[in-house]
Amino acid sequence: MDFTSTSTTMINGHDSFPSSFTKFNSALTAGLLNPMSPPPPPEKLTRSSPTLFEMMASEPEIHQPRTQIAPQNAAVLVPKPPPDGQALTMQRISEILSSRSPGNQFNDHTSSDIKLTLSSKEGLSVSMNLHRQILVAHSRFFSVKLSERWAKTQRATGSPYIVEIADCDDVEVYIETLRLMYCKDLRKRLMKEDVPRILGILKVSAAIGFDAGVLSCLEYLEAAPWAEDEEDKVASLLSELRLEGVGAGEVLKRVSVEVTNGTEDGNDNEGVLLKLLHVVLEGKDEKARREMKGLVSKMLRENSAQSDLRKDSLYSACDGCLQLLRHHFLRVARSDLQDVGQIARQADNLHWILDILIDRQIAEDFLKTWASQSELSSAHSKVAAVHRFEVSRVTARLFVGIGKGQLLASKDVRCLLLRTWLEPFYDDFGWMRRASKGLDRHLIEDGLSNTILTLPLAWQQEILLAWFNRFLNSGEDCPNIQRGFEVWWRRAFWRRNGEQERQRPLRITTATVEN
Repeated sequence: MDFTSTSTTMINGHDSFPSSFTKFNSALTAGLLNPMSPPPPPEKLTRSSPTLFEMMASEPEIHQPRTQIAPQNAAVLVPKPPPDGQALTMQRISEILSSRSPGNQFNDHTSSDIKLTLSSKEGLSVSMNLHRQILVAHSRFFSVKLSERWAKTQRATGSPYIVEIADCDDVEVYIETLRLMYCKDLRKRLMKEDVPRILGILKVSAAIGFDAGVLSCLEYLEAAPWAEDEEDKVASLLSELRLEGVGAGEVLKRVSVEVTNGTEDGNDNEGVLLKLLHVVLEGKDEKARREMKGLVSKMLRENSAQSDLRKDSLYSACDGCLQLLRHHFLRVARSDLQDVGQIARQADNLHWILDILIDRQIAEDFLKTWASQSELSSAHSKVAAVHRFEVSRVTARLFVGIGKGQLLASKDVRCLLLRTWLEPFYDDFGWMRRASKGLDRHLIEDGLSNTILTLPLAWQQEILLAWFNRFLNSGEDCPNIQRGFEVWWRRAFWRRNGEQERQRPLRITTATVEN
């Protein structure tokens, strides 16, 4: 049945339908209502609720959040402020005092004979029910305080034992330590704690002479992992408590090689560092070598003030790399390409050791040695650039060190370095720029400029004029030391011309002073 056409016929046949029905039919035609819905009642009837169409028309957008307004008489729930630190502490203490396994008499008021009150400097005070027999058996402190003589006095009065301990550093930890006296398996109980908590229990146990607690804490600390920031706390507390005779040395062995059953063993830190150094230098996996170079450099940098690695030891490793570099470089220069990859490898090793020497401010001797490698420099052009450019990175590192003031050498040594290695450095610069990952070109160019500017003015002129000609013919494959060139230009010409306009010197005359 075509409901739409039938409705149209009805509307056309009757002009006096109520307006409410007309609205209903309009909504129906628009598809807003169920076609099978009955017509609305006459408009004159009072509706107790709006029609579906009116409800849909007044419905807010579905994506807009609805704002709910509480009735005037409704109770408004205000969130409670978070409890302060003391309230949290009291809550935890309450949990400790109330949690007892079956058969455990800790804080059992029915069988206890001691009322112990602990108070802190902050005014926190907690009372608990304990047993004299357990306290005396486990603690030397309570064994003295709760002696038989004191017990007889208390029995005579017929009142329970009253003990008060004031000015506790941490009442919660003190209570936890006392509860441990009631435990049969301390080790199992402590496994639930963390290192800071164990340190607190250890401190209280040592203070009251709770030997079983001390030993259990030390066993925990010896076996459990520590966070990096906890090592100093452990070592500091053990040194403060002086527990060498009860196993603290075993714990300290984790952070000190000098502790061996309370005695000092020979310090072989330098031997260990040297072994690490040589293992990295001789490693076969290049990716792992790069990672370990960064790690060892970081460790040595952090330990540079300790002088565990002597200058002679570092230079011994450095000389070994230099001899290998010379051997392989000269072989390749004679067209013997066997082990040609060793040139880049040993040059990289030298660059790494040079970084360590510069960090420790002991690289001046290496600068002299490298500046004197005339044979190596002469053979430089006979080796393909793809194999030799790593050698020039060593030279570049020296330029940066001199330019930053990290290397203080005589002008003769600085000049010799430039005369020996500047041309090979120019030849390799294009390869370094393209093939060396992470190369800071501007840092090297500034270092070279500053190195040249430390020389006498005449030497600066000779080097910079030669660079000017080379740069104009090489472009990007030549380092841009324009800044150094400008500084030399001002020094050589501007100031020289200004000397003709100097002011006349001041005349100082003798003055007499009359009495």
